[in-house]
Amino acid sequence: MALLTWNSKYSVGVKPLDSQHTVLFGLLNDLHAAMLKGQAQSLTGPLLKKLVAYTHTHFKDEEAMMTAAKYPGLADHKIKHRDLIKQVEDFAARHERGEVTVNLQLMNFLRDWLTNHIQKTDHEYGPWLNEHGVR
Repeated sequence: MALLTWNSKYSVGVKPLDSQHTVLFGLLNDLHAAMLKGQAQSLTGPLLKKLVAYTHTHFKDEEAMMTAAKYPGLADHKIKHRDLIKQVEDFAARHERGEVTVNLQLMNFLRDWLTNHIQKTDHEYGPWLNEHGVR
C-alpha cells in the first residue's frame, strides 16, 4: 500500500512541477515499501540519497521558473527550500552514521514535509506562474 497517492489536490497547475512532485511521491512510496518489507536497512541509504538529490533538482527547477516569472514570494520560498533540504539531509546523514533507522516517525516526517510543502507553500505560486505564462 502506498503511503501517498497523487491526486488533483496536490496539483500546483504547472505540469513540469506536478510531474516532479509525482516523482517525489514515488520515491517516498519506495522508501515506505522497503520499510514494510523489512528491507529498510539495505535500501534506505540509496533511497534517501536519491530523494535528497531529486529534491535539489526539483527545487532548482521550481526556483528557476519562479525567477523567470518574477514571483514576489521567491526569497521566502527559497528559505523554506533550504530549511527542508537541511532537514532531509540531516536525516540522511544520521541514517548513514547508523543513528536513525527508517521508522514510522521518519516516514511521517517525510510525508508531512512533502504534502505540507506542496499543498501550502507551492500552491501559493501556482496562480502567479500561470498568470505569467507558465503552465
